[in-house]
Amino acid sequence: MPNSSRAGSLKDPEIADLFFKEDPEKLYSDLREIGHGSFGAVYFARDVRTNEVVAIKKMSYSGKQSTEKWQDIIKEVKFLQRIQHPNSIEYKGCYLREHTAWLVMEYCLGSASDLLEVHKKPLQEVEIAAITHGALRGLAYLHSHNMIHRDIKAGNVLLTEPGQVKLADFGSASIACPANSFVGTPYWMAPEVILAMDEGQYDGKIDIWSLGITCIELAERKPPLFNMNAMSALYHIAQNESPTLQSSEWSEYFRNFVDSCLQKFPQDRPNSEELLKHAFVQRERPESVLIDLISRTKDAVRELDNLQYRKMKKILFQEAHNGPTTEAQDEEEEPEHSMGRTGTVNSVGSNQSIPSMSISASSQSSSVNSLTDAGDDKSEVDIEGDHTVMSNSSVIHLKPEEQTYNEDLSAHSPDKGA
Repeated sequence: MPNSSRAGSLKDPEIADLFFKEDPEKLYSDLREIGHGSFGAVYFARDVRTNEVVAIKKMSYSGKQSTEKWQDIIKEVKFLQRIQHPNSIEYKGCYLREHTAWLVMEYCLGSASDLLEVHKKPLQEVEIAAITHGALRGLAYLHSHNMIHRDIKAGNVLLTEPGQVKLADFGSASIACPANSFVGTPYWMAPEVILAMDEGQYDGKIDIWSLGITCIELAERKPPLFNMNAMSALYHIAQNESPTLQSSEWSEYFRNFVDSCLQKFPQDRPNSEELLKHAFVQRERPESVLIDLISRTKDAVRELDNLQYRKMKKILFQEAHNGPTTEAQDEEEEPEHSMGRTGTVNSVGSNQSIPSMSISASSQSSSVNSLTDAGDDKSEVDIEGDHTVMSNSSVIHLKPEEQTYNEDLSAHSPDKGA
């Protein structure tokens, strides 16, 4: 194996240039785990130079399959460096420390699926339209640069404090279009992805299908076929008719938009630029729709009972400027607490979990990880040389509530959970 491809090797100048040389432990403080998955963990942190709050995704490249992990890190960093758009998560840089990559990104309040978890009911149509519009703008940007996200779902659509919509989690993304990897999360996966191994390639229209499924998820609190196991759902998606919105309460604009996204054959499905002109996203709506939704969500979190509050209080973190509280420390002592349907803040071994898988043609091995809630767990299967590991940027969400710096932060060492 050439030295340049060995895990952590920076002998190739092009690879070395992907990473900052500083020690991240000296640059970022107050690390607090806010999510984890098979890729590693994501932390709330502060930049000591600017006091800016950021999210840090730590990914280890040691142990088994270290070379594959390293290649996946390089792939994701290269992808993040290439994208810059108001509706995509902002990448701030990557550092290496003790066989772990620290991907630093902007901090977001939470995901669209967090909203469902807090309110325990579907979003309003005008809210779905606003979220969809932002996601669609992000997709149009990616597709215009021949990139494919490949894992669009509510858990990967984030919201900022001012109500901006951000696409996140580019660990499954493809820089090349068309592509043919079998990658994604089963319930949101387009038919042509499932059939790609037999029938060839696909393009950015797979993201349009997933966006349509995400619309149903926001309208019905879960994607279609969610009562099936993943393999049964994949078979059903490939062989049967497209799903539709079930309730008659939704407008004809919304129904038509979802039906357009979920055209069975990609050639019949509009592209992202065409959908940006659709009446569902173009209809007039108050500019404050998402800000109001965020405000209502915060109020709802404050009213939750103790257990639910522990799960969802991170939605209030953005309001804090004084550091973590002892209450947040208590949460770390009770790892069973999770963020619900984001598939991001997970408790391993949950009774409601489904396996997450990553399978490469080269190794024919699978890594199965139990994540919190089946609703948004990452069941990624990649059967191709450009092996993709699960990585969840949707764990970039939530900030410590009104808190003081005088707590003992030794429990939050930056190496914890890497």
